[in-house]
Amino acid sequence: MDATQSPELNSHIAEYYSEHYEEADRLSVNAFGRLERERTKQLLLRELPPAPARILDVGGGPGVYAAWLAQLGYDVTLIDPVPRHCEQAAGYGTFAVQTGDARALQAPDASADVVLLLGPLYHLIDPDDRARALREANRVVRPGGLIAAAFIGRQTPILDLAAKRRINDDALYALLGTLDQHGVNDPDSGFTVAHFHSVEQIREDFQAAELAEPRLFGIEGPLFPLIASGLVEDDPDSFEAALRAARLADDHPDLLAAGGHLLAVTHRAL
Repeated sequence: MDATQSPELNSHIAEYYSEHYEEADRLSVNAFGRLERERTKQLLLRELPPAPARILDVGGGPGVYAAWLAQLGYDVTLIDPVPRHCEQAAGYGTFAVQTGDARALQAPDASADVVLLLGPLYHLIDPDDRARALREANRVVRPGGLIAAAFIGRQTPILDLAAKRRINDDALYALLGTLDQHGVNDPDSGFTVAHFHSVEQIREDFQAAELAEPRLFGIEGPLFPLIASGLVEDDPDSFEAALRAARLADDHPDLLAAGGHLLAVTHRAL
């Protein structure tokens, strides 16, 4: 892709989020989503500079995290390629909203204190696209500024579908076997175009973009399958146990792949 060419959103992703899936509800509709939301907030609060730092929430979807950050006093601009998401995010009225793509940000060089990429990198299956998005984040953040990116772990689909007993579907079982080999999702699985990362691939993406090696954190933690199963949906003790387990596991190298998502954190060189 030429550096001056505006990237296009994959048509399957655009259709999925515009017509088939309600992203605005994902982080609140069940314990599975709430665990991801609360743990992401915990991790970000440990890393963010004090408000009113300027944050670009790139691929911020309908604005769940942007609204929370704005409430904390941050100067937030949400950027997303899906028009429906931008319309939903604009409804909060507490932060700026722009239509845009992580691979070609319109923000000036060194204009943000923080760049969040909490969704784009697992919807870019081409490693060159992921490197381009990370380089863009590095360009627009100030020297010393924070870059935080989320990834879906390579084993997450196996853990999730096994927990929900959907792995007993022979067609899904076959898809999971293929997915574990190369990490590229088949939209016939029910999810859209996506890449599921191994820990080593996350580090390779940052290296390809010439960013400093990130620190890695597991988001949902080792009780992710229990919460994903739905069997303890209304059990606050199980939810608290999952939060506590995730905090203890946090950056433990042997447990990074045990949860659903990973958060990679680095800073632009001074």
